[in-house]
Amino acid sequence: MKLYFSPNACSLAPHIVLRELALPFELVRVDNQAKTTADGKDFLQINPKGYVAALQLDDGQVLTEASAILQYLADLQPDAGLAPANGSWERVRLQEWLNFIATEMHGGLAVFFNPAIQGEVRAIFLTTLFKRFAVLVQTLERQDYLLGAPYSVADAYLYVVLRWAAIHAIELTQWPALAAFEQRVGERPAVIAALAAENP
Repeated sequence: MKLYFSPNACSLAPHIVLRELALPFELVRVDNQAKTTADGKDFLQINPKGYVAALQLDDGQVLTEASAILQYLADLQPDAGLAPANGSWERVRLQEWLNFIATEMHGGLAVFFNPAIQGEVRAIFLTTLFKRFAVLVQTLERQDYLLGAPYSVADAYLYVVLRWAAIHAIELTQWPALAAFEQRVGERPAVIAALAAENP
């Protein structure tokens, strides 16, 4: 498998999960602006959407969207427990969290990468984002991970997007449960290894 990534982008989540599962894979860096890969290919020919993450399977098929990639990887090794079994109520809950992270957290934090988001507009987006933070806090004050005791692919995804808060001068210590979650996940060996590989 090949994982197309940009450092610290949402592709970090499947990168972490690949390492959690000890699956063989090749990392291929993508220049998000030029839409080229480190080995000189046109990334738009690999993923016409033009953004990471993209996972190329051994048969040449390409899977995109972090939520889909994360579930696909987890299902390759179900005994690892990174996702509940397909068809179970717990799996539906995982999908609920993955969708919340993708739409509300990923989208809610990624908007600040646009330098035009300043002043009153930034304040409006922050107000909405902080309401979403409150939802996470309600869960993470009660339990270590989104699904409870088991760490899941949803936690890897949430960890990655929460890291963007610091880039945008949002101090997570205002929400101790979120800061503790980020630290807890950040101490996992697979997370440390993925970050080291992306930022040598």
